[in-house]
Amino acid sequence: MKAAQITSYGTSDVLRVNDVDRPAPGAGEVLVSVEASSVNGHDVIVRSGELKFVSGRRFPIGVGLDFAGTIVATGAGVEGFRAGERVWGMVHPRERHITGGAAEYVVVPVDRIGPAPAGVSAVDAASLVVAGATALIALRDSVHLATGERVLVRGAAGGVGTAAVQLAHALGCHVTALARDRHAQILVGLGADEVLDYGSTTSDRIGPFDVIVDTVGTELNCYRSRLAKGGRMVTVGLSPSALAAIAASSVYGPRRIRTFSANPGTAVLRDLADHVTSGALRPVVDSVYPLADIAAAHQAFERGGIVGKHVVAVSAGL
Repeated sequence: MKAAQITSYGTSDVLRVNDVDRPAPGAGEVLVSVEASSVNGHDVIVRSGELKFVSGRRFPIGVGLDFAGTIVATGAGVEGFRAGERVWGMVHPRERHITGGAAEYVVVPVDRIGPAPAGVSAVDAASLVVAGATALIALRDSVHLATGERVLVRGAAGGVGTAAVQLAHALGCHVTALARDRHAQILVGLGADEVLDYGSTTSDRIGPFDVIVDTVGTELNCYRSRLAKGGRMVTVGLSPSALAAIAASSVYGPRRIRTFSANPGTAVLRDLADHVTSGALRPVVDSVYPLADIAAAHQAFERGGIVGKHVVAVSAGL
C-alpha cells in the first residue's frame, strides 16, 4: 500500500509516499481503508522534530493524525463495529506510528474510531475529526461553556477555530471571532456575532469575556486578563512560552489558563457525529490535496492564512 512517511526530521521535503506492507489488525483492533486525512499542527510539529522525545529517532515515522474511511477487517474481540462500516478516528498522538492516517490503510484500536456522520463525504469528515473533537472537548469539558455566555475565539479561521465558533453559536452564546478581516463574512456565516481583525485589535481593547478559546498560543496572559469574573480560558496552541504562561497562571485558580491533549475515543467521536448530523457543526475545507502531494499540503498549512482545513485525499477521485 501507499503511505506518507517522515524519513528524517525537517521541512516538508522529508515527506515521502512509500510502498509499505499493508498492516493486519490484532486483537481489539480494526483495519480501515482510508479515504481521506487532514493536516494538523501535530503532524507538522512531529515532522519538525520538536516532539522527538516522544517520536524517537527511528525512521520512517507515519504521517496523519486523523482519517475517514471504511472498516475492511476486525481483529479478535472487536465488538460494536463490523467490516463495511464507514468510520472516522485518530491514531494515538503520543505514540510512534510507522504509518498514520495519511495512508491507504491504517490499523487502530477499536476505541479510537466512531461511526462517521451519515451523508458526509470522507473529505468533509476528515476535516472535522481533530478540529471538531478539540473544539468540543475545549468548550464542553475544559471550560464548561454555558448557554448565553460571551465567548472569544482567537484564531477563529483555523480548523479548531471554525469548529469552536459553530459549537458556541449552537449553544446560544455571543461569539466574538478574532481573525483576519478578509475572513469576516465566512465567520459570520458560521455563527460569529462579531469579527475583529487580529492585526489591528489589541487585547486591552476588547472584552470582558466569560470564556476565551485560544488556538494561537501567544500573549496568553494578556488575553487572560480580559476574562470576566468567573471567566475561564483554554488554549490549544502549545509552545514553550505557552506552557510557561499556563504554569504561571495557576495562581489565578478558576481563572487560570487551561489546556489538554485532544485524544478522543469512541464516545467523543459519537457525540461529534451527532453535532454534525444535527447541523450544529459543518465542515470548512480550504483545499484538498492528493496523497502524492502531501508535502505541498504541509507547506500550505505552514504558510497559514486559510479558513478551515487542508485535507489529503487518499483515495483517487475524491
